[in-house]
Amino acid sequence: MNFELSQKSQDYLQRLKAFMQEHVFPFERDYIEYHKTNNADGHWENWTEHPKLEELKSKAKEQGLWNLFLPDSELGEGLSVLDYAPLAEEMGRVYNSAEIFNCNAPDTGNMEVLYHFGSEQQKEKWLKPLLAGEMKSVFCMTEPDVASSDATNIQTSIAADGDEIVINGKKWWSTGLGHPDAKIAIVMGQTKDEGRGRHEQHSMVLVPLDTPGVEVKRMLNTFGAYDPPAGHGEVHFNNVRVPKENLIMDFGSGFAIAQGRLGPGRIHHCMRCIGAAERALQLAIFRSGTREAFGKLLAKLGGNSERFAKARIDIDQARLLTHYAAWKIDQAGVRESMTEISAIKVVAPRVLQDITDMAMQIHGGGGLSDDFPLTAFFIQARALRLADGPDEVHMRMISRLEFKKYLT
Repeated sequence: MNFELSQKSQDYLQRLKAFMQEHVFPFERDYIEYHKTNNADGHWENWTEHPKLEELKSKAKEQGLWNLFLPDSELGEGLSVLDYAPLAEEMGRVYNSAEIFNCNAPDTGNMEVLYHFGSEQQKEKWLKPLLAGEMKSVFCMTEPDVASSDATNIQTSIAADGDEIVINGKKWWSTGLGHPDAKIAIVMGQTKDEGRGRHEQHSMVLVPLDTPGVEVKRMLNTFGAYDPPAGHGEVHFNNVRVPKENLIMDFGSGFAIAQGRLGPGRIHHCMRCIGAAERALQLAIFRSGTREAFGKLLAKLGGNSERFAKARIDIDQARLLTHYAAWKIDQAGVRESMTEISAIKVVAPRVLQDITDMAMQIHGGGGLSDDFPLTAFFIQARALRLADGPDEVHMRMISRLEFKKYLT
């Protein structure tokens, strides 16, 4: 078990850090202000992307800092999951900066689905443009009318009808639905088959968003924020028809695909959480070392020094668990790494939430404003305790796997 970064990973990390310092950190404030001014409400039809983002994406692509998440030397940079971990952590220091490197959710997960499970036709039509950054995508799994933490509850129907597939149902918290460049959605739904088990009753299908019957109802806000220009929306599928070749793999393969998709995606989120937690701790230390109250620096008041020590311990523990999970995926694959993936999926967002909360307290009223990135980090942390499976589901998974070790 060796977590030492490869020379390749170290080289990419050095280049990425330089790019972040030169281009991303100076852009952070402008990006926030642009969306506050232009995309502050739920009228996603009018949302626009910051005009400078494409320029930064072009620079990242030119410098070979593009599709770093994909362990393929032709379509990506050929980095292992462990190689990618410190790079995603560095991106996590600025909220949503992974977008600049084409390493943001849900596109990364959707690209992995097409890379691993898509047909050659699907790869040509959808994967290539996504890898090139020419379009955006959406993943539709969660539903408003059922407890979606149990994915077997999904009610959206995906049914064959001759040479077509018919989709009917409702989805919400579909990330990326509001983006002006969103063109395609991967939709998971139920395909009833009495001859199969409960985990073979669902399928995934590619649905272009301009297909008749696709109705975007609204964008959903989180603590009052709409997270433009991608957003998280509710979309209805009303007798939507797509060609049968839009089916990913086979009818009934949805759960198997979801495990392959969500495993790496979950750990990518955790990597970014570590970077965000580092930034939150850094901001708290700077603040406490430059502000005085009652004749003392904030750093020396109210047990704050112990809070900083605990934050350091928590971050380092979470990083080690993240790297262990990444190493395990590289060595044994997603299926054999479920305990490690679920463990870090519980730990990393909680660590980020706790450290951000502490940093917000140190910043006083300023910590509640958009003058600092802390509110975005807090929403990120709280949302991730639900997204890609709530904490309770992952704890249940870990418990089941622990008991399984001792069953005879």
